[in-house]
Formats: sequence, structure tokens, C-alpha cells
Amino acid sequence: MIRTVSYLSTKSLLLLVVAALALPTAAMAGHQNFRSNSVGGISIDAQGVVGLASVDSQRMLRAEMVKALEKAPGELNAPTEMRKVSLRGLNAAIKDAQANNLGVLPDEVKYLAGLQRIEYVFVYPEENDIVLAGPGEGWTVDDHGTVVGVTTGRPVLLLEDLVVALQSVDNARNGGITCSIDPTQQGRINFQQYMSNVKRASQMSPALVQGIERAMGMQDVTVQGVPQTSHFARVLVGADYRMKRIAMGHDKAPVRGLKSFVETASVAVLNANAAPRWWLACNYEPLAKSEDGLAWQLRGPGVKAMTEDEIITADGKVQQTGKEGLAAKAWADKMTANYEELSGEDKIFGELRNIMDMCVVAALISKENMLKKANLDLPMLGDATNSMTQSEYYAPKNVPSIVSAGKKGRNWVITVSGGVDIDSWTVASNSEAVPTMQPLREQNAKSGDATWWWN
Repeated sequence: MIRTVSYLSTKSLLLLVVAALALPTAAMAGHQNFRSNSVGGISIDAQGVVGLASVDSQRMLRAEMVKALEKAPGELNAPTEMRKVSLRGLNAAIKDAQANNLGVLPDEVKYLAGLQRIEYVFVYPEENDIVLAGPGEGWTVDDHGTVVGVTTGRPVLLLEDLVVALQSVDNARNGGITCSIDPTQQGRINFQQYMSNVKRASQMSPALVQGIERAMGMQDVTVQGVPQTSHFARVLVGADYRMKRIAMGHDKAPVRGLKSFVETASVAVLNANAAPRWWLACNYEPLAKSEDGLAWQLRGPGVKAMTEDEIITADGKVQQTGKEGLAAKAWADKMTANYEELSGEDKIFGELRNIMDMCVVAALISKENMLKKANLDLPMLGDATNSMTQSEYYAPKNVPSIVSAGKKGRNWVITVSGGVDIDSWTVASNSEAVPTMQPLREQNAKSGDATWWWN
């Protein structure tokens, strides 16, 4: 389970405060996998404080990435609906790069041969192999420093995310993988004390906004279950951040069908004592499988938005209500309905879905004992100390609070909260046998001249 949330409320004023995350900087451009620093527009300094980077910093980062990027060769560059990646071959490719002292992995390895989603998992005991398959093509760098497909513009899967998903599979089952951005208890108390001394305002003035932000102070960022310094963790924080920014109206959604919560919510249907929060969760249909359990398909859009009202007590603590506010539910439904288009325009949402796919695959491999069935060992993917497969960056620790407001009648609505929740084991446990899966596995087996990937 992965969840993040931040919020606050007071009676005639619904207030939910978002953590201010950041745009990329070129501060870590010298790192072998510096590309990860652009995820979700997050920039983190040595003290773990998240802040906004300048447009110039983004341009510098992209320029460095373009200079270092290797063009996908030959057939790897061509778009295909079924690119296959052998985990046995991938493990061998990493081992070969390490044995030859290459220092860094080839781009085709780092970007998993240009895979853009994992739709199928095939087990080949006769080849001692597990194969991941889905749409793929060559790659490039977009304006925000994300590595994307050359024709679709959708983010490619990253080896380092797959490594973290595989290594964290037990955490996902036992206790969960969690990420949270939370106001401190003292910050909530300070906010309530500040608001009790403020006369009823006819408008949300800059001075009042600044006063609220000062009272709240810095919010805490907590990541558990995966390395805090990983690209994986940055995707979680970045997706939460972007959802909050859109809901608050700080960022305009790049799709026409999704307005901010501030624009659409009606105070008449808001519980003045409750603060809605939203989180992004898994949204898969039952997995399709073959009768022998050697072929699997991930089905469904992958991600949905969910909501629940929570109450902030006088001592700054949080109480869950187990109820959905009508306005918050309506906004969550809009987010879900627009997620497919949104993930193509705002790459952090596409990267989040990639990570969800990987977590489901990791849970499936573990739950179905696929490594044992294939008599397969993947030491290069299981080594948590291998610097060639994993990047390390400054861990996010604190973020400043920011406020957004919209007027509804005589009241002000100031919002938003959010989070991410990946329940991969539940998804992996829900499946149904489909007759076409067995022949599909046979059709996509490795041909004689294929390397560790093939179309």
C-alpha cells in the first residue's frame, strides 16, 4: 500500500494545504542516472528541502540529457505493439556491462528496450526465462527532461524502477510501501490558533495567505518500503504533488475535461468540519491467465482516483470518517475519467502507471513462484548494492506549505490533499482463465536469433 496525504479544515473555511514540490535542476547532471532528477518536476537540495527550479535549470538538464542519450538502434527504434524483454537476458546484459567495466549501462538496458507498458508476463520453463511484453519503440527526451517514446511521447519504463519493485515485493505484501506529505501536528495547531485570531475575511488577501503558510510551516515527507533516495520514490511524491496542484488550481490540467476542485466544488455540499483527501490507486480488471499459469495479461486502465473525508481535531490530530464527500467524489471521478489522456500529457501520471504495472508484475512473479517454475536466478536485479542498476539522490524530507482559494457564495474554499496507494498483491490475486492466453505465449516465444529483447 502506498499513500500520501496533507490537509486541514476549519468550520466556515475549508482549508487543505498542499506541499510545494519542485521543477528539475541540473544539480546532479554528473550522476550516471541524472535523468531521474526530472521526475514530477522535483528538485531536492542537500538538506532534503524541495523547491522550485528555474526554467533555465530545466533547459540545462534537458540539454545534458540529450547530449548523453544514445539513439535506439535498428528495430529497437521502430514502434511495435509487442516488444518482449527477457529477464534472463536482461540480467546477463547487466552482468556483461559490469564485467567489462563499462561504468554505466547502455541506454537500451536502462530504458528496458523502450517498453512503455507491461501488458503481458510469459513464463518459459524450457528456456529458464520470464518475459515481459507490451508496446515499445525508440526514445527521446521531452521538454521537461522525461525520457519518452519517439512517436507516442509517453514515458518509457526504467530498469531502476523495475529493480526497486522486485526488491520491495515483500514490503508491498507486509506492511506496504508508503509515501506521505503531511503537515506536522504542531503546524495544524498553529493554523487553528492563527485562524481563531483572524476576523472573518471578505476576501482571501495575500497577507492572510502568507499568514496561513507561515503558521503551517514546513510539512514532513515520509517514504517507507522503498529507498527514499530512489527514482521510484520520486515518482510517488511527484504524482501526489501534481494531483494536488491541479486540484488546487495552481496548475491547469493539460486536458479540457478536468477542472480544479476549487472551481467545481459547491460549499453547499461540503462538510465544513471535514477535509476531503484524494489518492491515486490501482485500477485493474481481473488478470487474464492461461490454465497452466505460464501466461498472464494485465488488463484495465491501471489507475483511478479515490477520496475520503477526514476531520482535524483541536489538538491537530486526524480522524478518518470512512465517508466520501459528494463534491470530492465528483472530482475524483473526473480525475479517473481523464486519467488516460492526462497520463499522455503530464508524464508523471504515465510514470506512476508504469510503476503500478511493475509492482503488480513483481507481486505476480512472487505469488506464482515464477522464478522457481523457470529455474531462474536474477542476481543482477536482486542486488540492492549494485550502483549500475540504481541511482541515489537527495531524499525529500520537508516541503513548504502553499495555499489556494476559491470563493463559493459567502464562504471560501481552500484546498487540496492527495496521495498514492498501490495494492499490488490484491491485483495479483484476482485473475481468470482465458483460453487465448496459452497460444499467445507460444506465438511470442524467443526466436533463434533474438537477443535479450525482440519484437
